[in-house]
Amino acid sequence: MTDAMGMRSGQLAAAAGVNPQTLRYYERRGLLPEPRRTTGGHRLYPPQAVTLLHVIKAAQRLGFTLEEVAELLQARGHRRHAAGLSERARVKLAEVEARIADLTVIADTLRTALAAGCDDLITCAGEPCCPLPLP
Repeated sequence: MTDAMGMRSGQLAAAAGVNPQTLRYYERRGLLPEPRRTTGGHRLYPPQAVTLLHVIKAAQRLGFTLEEVAELLQARGHRRHAAGLSERARVKLAEVEARIADLTVIADTLRTALAAGCDDLITCAGEPCCPLPLP
C-alpha cells in the first residue's frame, strides 16, 4: 500500500529493482537511512529512496564497492574533509584502466597460446615458443 506517508519495503524493492533483503542489508551498512515505521511496525520509505537505490546500484556498476559508495554518500555534506565524486572517479578510472591493461596482456597471451597450439600446460611450458608467462 502506497500512501502519503511512504512506500513499504516490497514496493520500494520493486520500484528500485532490488529485493527486500537488499534494503535491510543497505540499512545495516548505513547506505539507506532507517525508515519510519507504521504503528504496525511496517517500514515506510520516502519516495527519494528509489533514487538513492538507483544511485547505489549505478555506483556499483561503475566499480565502486559498497564501502566506497557509503563514503561518497557521507561526503555529500562534508566536502571539506572528504573526497567527492570527482576525485574518487579519477582514482576509480585509473584502477579500471590498469585492470584493462592487465586484461589486454592476458587476452593477447591467450591468443598467442591458442595460435601456438598449446594444448597441455606442462608440454607447452617446455617448448621455446611457449607464450605462457613462467617465472
